[in-house]
Amino acid sequence: MTEALTVKKLYTLDQTIAKDIFEGVTYPWEVLPKISSFILELGKTLSEDDYEKRGENVWIAKSAKVAPTAFINGPAIIGKDAEIRHCAFIRGNAIVGEGAVVGNSTELKNVILFNKVQVPHYNYVGDSILGYKSHMGAGSITSNVKSDKKLVEVHLDDTKIETHMKKIGAILGDYVEVGCGSILNPGTIVGRHSNIYPLSSVRGYVAGHSIYKNKNEVVQKEEY
Repeated sequence: MTEALTVKKLYTLDQTIAKDIFEGVTYPWEVLPKISSFILELGKTLSEDDYEKRGENVWIAKSAKVAPTAFINGPAIIGKDAEIRHCAFIRGNAIVGEGAVVGNSTELKNVILFNKVQVPHYNYVGDSILGYKSHMGAGSITSNVKSDKKLVEVHLDDTKIETHMKKIGAILGDYVEVGCGSILNPGTIVGRHSNIYPLSSVRGYVAGHSIYKNKNEVVQKEEY
């Protein structure tokens, strides 16, 4: 039943430089505590022809565009042809995929953004993984800590998975669209090719190929 939550079902691993971090892993959130050390090891192997090291443990592709007002704290890897726009704030432990966009006033912390991900306007993405070509509309955010500060659980129908982790934001599969102003609550999982309505509050699991408005209004796409 929980197969829908697995790395295999959610992601195209060829679309991230972080492919190897998922080796031997069942659920995506299992890699979150490993991102920092993974970046430090991967960074050492990156070609100097394609990447330059800027500051402490920050590797930026020479083809990436980084605005002068953006702040990038390491460990971090910014992939080829990525765009880091004005006033973006990368707090550390971030892998930004090839061709990805991190926009104005967007904050990243302990994340993997697959290739072509867009978080272009006023987004907070923390302790999260965003799949290939996923997009978060303006002002949509991930909430990565429960208000009662208890450990995050992942829910799928009547099944509950203990993560033993205090901080998990959202796990978005490939091609997910999140509408403007939406909140993805701690431990939210969204399957591939799903759409989240603007101003939605999402928690638990949203099946792939769905359109989600609220927990009582979720429909399957007719064609995909």
